[in-house]
Amino acid sequence: MTHLDTQLQTLKNEINEMFILVISQMTKAKDALINFDKDLALDVDINEKRINVYELKIDRDCENILALYNPVAVDLRFILAALKINYNLERIGDYAHGIAHIVKDMETPFETELLDKTNIIEMYEETLSILQESMQAFTDEDNKIAITIFGKDKKLNDYNKKANKLIEEYISLNMNKINDSLDILSVIRKLERVGDQTKNIAEEIIFYIDAKVIKHGKKIIRVKEYFYQMYHWNKHLLWLFYKMLQSFIMFNFHDGVDSYYWIRFHLKYKSTKIK
Repeated sequence: MTHLDTQLQTLKNEINEMFILVISQMTKAKDALINFDKDLALDVDINEKRINVYELKIDRDCENILALYNPVAVDLRFILAALKINYNLERIGDYAHGIAHIVKDMETPFETELLDKTNIIEMYEETLSILQESMQAFTDEDNKIAITIFGKDKKLNDYNKKANKLIEEYISLNMNKINDSLDILSVIRKLERVGDQTKNIAEEIIFYIDAKVIKHGKKIIRVKEYFYQMYHWNKHLLWLFYKMLQSFIMFNFHDGVDSYYWIRFHLKYKSTKIK
């Protein structure tokens, strides 16, 4: 095993530890929410600082590996994926902290009727499930598990879409519970965003394993093919810049202006053709 392999394995272990910490935060926030446990909410609040510190450490480790070892191919993809997964996990930690903050500010527990009507417990369980599956996909380098996360994220989106109407119905019958209802709606929004971040993690796992880019629901593009397109386009653009500078240096302003307009044309062409 080379020194680079050792560093990459250490980085993978750090990402796994970040996963465990974030899942623990989300689980504690859930228990604090259901059981009205302010001490547990305070524990989530304290551990938020650990997540922030750990995020910075992983970022520095990625930067050091890039600077010292100049990785390529699958090693480079792993580091790029690790940087983004690290960011996504930190954001999920922020949402757990936000849920705990709601519990800390509560004066009374949420009504069981409100929890049942909004299906927030089921939504929370589904959120924790796909978060744990994303960790498994990363640890085992299993793209099949990562792909299943996209469909499960849609279920969280459905919970979120139904939330407004359910909260509206509850408030109409319980006007004295407006603040609690809005707090539950805020938690639902946070859980939906956790699903989005987890889906982003799944995209990065697929990028790392299969060298495929999946963004915004568009067609899957192989990384090699994408960079092949960009390389040839930029190569042509650099040639045009060279011709323009050469023309102006030689006081051939007519050819220089022609090259300038060709560059403008290709820049416009790139923005519409190469996506």
